[in-house]
Amino acid sequence: NTSDTAAFKKSKNLFALNFARTHCSEQLIVCEGYMDVIAMHAAGFENSVATLGTAITPEHARMLKKYTKKVILSYDSDSAGQNATDKALRLLSEVGLDAGILVMKGAKDPDEFLKKYGADRFSLLLDQSENQAEYRLESLKRKFGSAEATFSFPPSFSVNGSVCPLSA
Repeated sequence: NTSDTAAFKKSKNLFALNFARTHCSEQLIVCEGYMDVIAMHAAGFENSVATLGTAITPEHARMLKKYTKKVILSYDSDSAGQNATDKALRLLSEVGLDAGILVMKGAKDPDEFLKKYGADRFSLLLDQSENQAEYRLESLKRKFGSAEATFSFPPSFSVNGSVCPLSA
């Protein structure tokens, strides 16, 4: 990874955006690494980009907002990837972007997943991407080691004196 220079700022660039920008009006897949994006494009997922060796920045979030309605985060499954996912969710929310999260089981990143399971299975994984609430709930279950944990929510909650129902 090269450091930022006066002429080049990693926080203001996304790898392969020049290719993905014509394929991403509905959703854009954000990966952690170059090899993930190269594998994604080779497998037909031309709406994928990567941050340039750094976690997502506010500049990245604003740039993504210009090109798409929804971002699917496809970061590595290690702790660094999970930390990057948490940060990205916050930044994407701040600019008003909808975000989904891919949870890959049996592979550490999109490149490995595509090599092991193929594009069709990755496409199914995209269709099943978790929303932010599902992701956070599953993260808590993993953190506290309770796959059988049950959560009960009140039928509504209050925000600034307004009652917000949780069920339709």
